[in-house]
Amino acid sequence: MKTYRNFIHNTWVASDNGALLAVDNPANEKIVAHVSAASAAQVNAACEAAALAQRAWRKLPSTERARHLHALADALVARKDAIGAALARESGKSLQDATNEAVYAAEITRYHAEWARRIEGEVIPSDTPGENLVLYREPIGVVACLIPFNYPVYTLLRKIAPALITGNTVVVRPSNNTPCCAFEIADAVLEARLPPGVVNIMTMGHAQAETMCTHPKVGMITLTGGLNAGRRVLDYAKVNIAKPSLELGGKTPAIVCADADLEGAASAIVGSKTTNCGQLCTAVERVYVQRTVHDALVSKLREKLRSQGFSDRAANPAHMGPLISADSRQAIHDMVQRAIAEGAKLECGGTMPKGLGFFYPPTLLTGMRQESEIVQQEVFGPVLCVLPFESFDDALAMASDHQYGLASVLFTNDYRQVMQASNEIEAGELYINRTPADPYQGYHAGWKRSGLGGDDGKHGMLEFTQTRLVVMKY
Repeated sequence: MKTYRNFIHNTWVASDNGALLAVDNPANEKIVAHVSAASAAQVNAACEAAALAQRAWRKLPSTERARHLHALADALVARKDAIGAALARESGKSLQDATNEAVYAAEITRYHAEWARRIEGEVIPSDTPGENLVLYREPIGVVACLIPFNYPVYTLLRKIAPALITGNTVVVRPSNNTPCCAFEIADAVLEARLPPGVVNIMTMGHAQAETMCTHPKVGMITLTGGLNAGRRVLDYAKVNIAKPSLELGGKTPAIVCADADLEGAASAIVGSKTTNCGQLCTAVERVYVQRTVHDALVSKLREKLRSQGFSDRAANPAHMGPLISADSRQAIHDMVQRAIAEGAKLECGGTMPKGLGFFYPPTLLTGMRQESEIVQQEVFGPVLCVLPFESFDDALAMASDHQYGLASVLFTNDYRQVMQASNEIEAGELYINRTPADPYQGYHAGWKRSGLGGDDGKHGMLEFTQTRLVVMKY
């Protein structure tokens, strides 16, 4: 069994107090690795190393930083099998999906490398004669990156690639549920010969995470995680007025109109709901379907969800895998049971499987009220709620009636409804006749309690910069 050490200043460092964290496979509950738990002193050392490295890193021409990122992308592809194997063991993903995630992470790294020549400021007309205003885009400094368990390889590079290309250095805390793949990525950092201190990766407890995020040299904290984690980061950010960038929870609604391709919509929705066992912040959680086709769509969803097997994907990659933990499964099951007690109809699923592994069956509920907990709160698992609507205005109102505003989905062939939803839906993303997939040239940003700032594309890259205005009198 492998024991991973922390990665600080391009050096492997064991915990100075000998503390280890066990990592298990959620498909069989077996321990697959141990990782060193960084102490507060080691976290501080990593932040100092990142700050020192940033002085030289920011002065490199952006094209030189891009060369390093391309080298990192090459190393990620070369090490995709090792990264994928580690991720599959600790997440319950199939080996193919886990390996593909490493390849996709390499692609987003290359994408951000190509922004090297497009980190552009502005020349602004001055009201004062004989004067020019020049606005520069500059790096922030050290960025603390907090990585989730659900897509830990892709999200890690999604955050560090734009940070690095804009001249920042990073300290990274991977999820304690899926840390092993992050240390396999650290091997790719070494192979790519990035300068020491530019990328630092450590596992740690909550107290040490607070130490990292409140370090005086940390100028930005970027998190993908839940709402409560976002609130904690905002508290951390207040200490040194660090910039927060938060991608938080979601409650994606899918509106299905009577003119939609019901078979195609049902297949897409089920795919969204069962991918990674529904552990995706943009996964469809609520379906609003026009009443005239409600029963037809429910029938299709029920059939497809019932036919979706679930088991250890190491043995059957076509099946849906496990939830990340026993606590997560219990919380989801409890929410389903409360919904049934309040009057929801269980169409399929909703039972706690016996045996090893944190599995939960694809579950379909109908007959809920809009104000029901399971309609309003993020489930983050393979549970789908279906509610009818009469008018399209009603559908838009119900779809936006919640605390989140990350992604939304519309199935229709009526361009007028597409245009109306494009103007009125309260969400950072709207997908037409498809389910969410976060294109990395877009801008993944949530409204309301789904977050602050965003990831991907030009705007996501610029999140990692700050401005300097130079006033030139001549």
